[in-house]
Amino acid sequence: MEQNKQKSYGSALYTLITVFFFWGFSAASNGVFIPFCKAHFNLTQFESQLIDYTFYGGYFIGSLILYYASEISKVDIMNKLGYKNGIIYGLVLSAAGALLMIPAVNSGSFFFILGSFFIIALGFSLQQTAANPFVVALGSPETGSNRLNFAGGINNFGTLLGPAVISIILFGSACKTLPADQVKISSINDAYIILAGLFIAVALFFWFSNLPKVTSDEKFEPSKKTILPLFVIFIGFCLVFIAKPTAAATGIPESYFVYASLLIILITLFVALSASSKSNEGWGAMHYPQLIYGMIAIFTYVGVEVTLQSNMGSLLKTPEFGGYSTNQIAPFISLYWGSLMIGRWTGAIGAFKMKKATKYILTFIVPYIAFGVVLLVNNKLSCQNVSDLYIYSIPVAILIFGFLIGQQKPVRTLTIFGLLGAATVIVGLLTTGKVGLFAIISGGLCCSIMWPSIFSLAIAGLGKYTSQGSSLLIMMILGGSIIPPIQGVLSDGAGNLIPGMSGIHFSYIVPVIGFSYLAFFAWKAGSILKKQGIDIDNMEASGGH
Repeated sequence: MEQNKQKSYGSALYTLITVFFFWGFSAASNGVFIPFCKAHFNLTQFESQLIDYTFYGGYFIGSLILYYASEISKVDIMNKLGYKNGIIYGLVLSAAGALLMIPAVNSGSFFFILGSFFIIALGFSLQQTAANPFVVALGSPETGSNRLNFAGGINNFGTLLGPAVISIILFGSACKTLPADQVKISSINDAYIILAGLFIAVALFFWFSNLPKVTSDEKFEPSKKTILPLFVIFIGFCLVFIAKPTAAATGIPESYFVYASLLIILITLFVALSASSKSNEGWGAMHYPQLIYGMIAIFTYVGVEVTLQSNMGSLLKTPEFGGYSTNQIAPFISLYWGSLMIGRWTGAIGAFKMKKATKYILTFIVPYIAFGVVLLVNNKLSCQNVSDLYIYSIPVAILIFGFLIGQQKPVRTLTIFGLLGAATVIVGLLTTGKVGLFAIISGGLCCSIMWPSIFSLAIAGLGKYTSQGSSLLIMMILGGSIIPPIQGVLSDGAGNLIPGMSGIHFSYIVPVIGFSYLAFFAWKAGSILKKQGIDIDNMEASGGH
């Protein structure tokens, strides 16, 4: 009986991790779909970034709804619903969004397509809230982190395949692609029909499977004073949505609304930081300064990770970066997401119990195994000559060097990779061609280990508010919705700012600023935790999200 139960849980785990694949596949494929839509619908760079705005905005709105519902009812809604049901409902919602994409594409309406992306992401929000604790529950607690790292590896594989598969669906077979101007957008329908079918199939599996009931025993801790600042952040989020129609009606540049959105979000968090430091009553987890600085860090990190690749399609089309057509950019987008996979596979080594010497050896071997997988996918699926990518082994070596210095310590690791990220993108700003391109792509290597380091520092010392703090951090995935449009409007408005540099090239100053803040956060959080008497030297960072 016990053996059958273990077998059932094993099959449940393998089925559950498919949702991690979906998240990665969908997010990474936007890197190909964004420049395609820009050309097809004749969009500005800002307008093209609305795909990320709606996609990551769906995560934010879904988390916000759950948070408000829990605060109003004084009950943890997801806990009451059950993590299994949360995953099922999320899959059904994502399936509805995928099916809605078909009439949206056929209608030729870009905003209808954005609405479909939003519904898919709402479903992902439910899934992500429920899936992580569910993965931990499908086996012994001692091996829970190993299962999460395994699921994260599947997510990374989805990010690697997404750009290549979507490119094939849009532009034809791997070795014979159609010119971009001969491609019909309706060809994307097949991908969303398949995705909808997979979402429904996994939902049915969970519905009929005899799985453990997973809930949390933690007492719900209300925090009434967080309601207002989160609502103001929601208002800031909405400013991006109304930027274009309001600009058309009033003549106020749409960039004003986009920049105002960022300012409102950041000022709100800093005001909350100041107010909560004077009185902790009613603030819950937001009473802790490391959490608020961490919320800004997660916002920045996700925004940087997304904007690096979302604007890359337009960068690759410029003469100084190769003048590639839309149907030729997938290998570079895949290499970027593959860079995150390389780093996360390397970071996952620390989650396993091995001798120090074995971990040391694997730190050199695993990154190049992952790099080999990236090259193989690009060669087989995209039919590209990958010899031009061999030089990327140098940034991979720098990643290994950073890991060895960081020693899996959150402050040290985040400082190193924050500074390295800023440095690599600065190289990309000061150069062009393959050197500049690979420097910018290597920003993905620097992003790869940041999530667990930020998370560890932000929730350290929160005690009974740890769960609430985690929810607030997940909400800050909102950065993926705001920062790409920021770079988009900067690109549109900076065309002639620096002679000889295109607007899209100059706009990569945005991730430089983001990486710089992340290095600052590492120092700031470390100093805050020291004042609270927390020995951060014994904290370890591992894996990816």
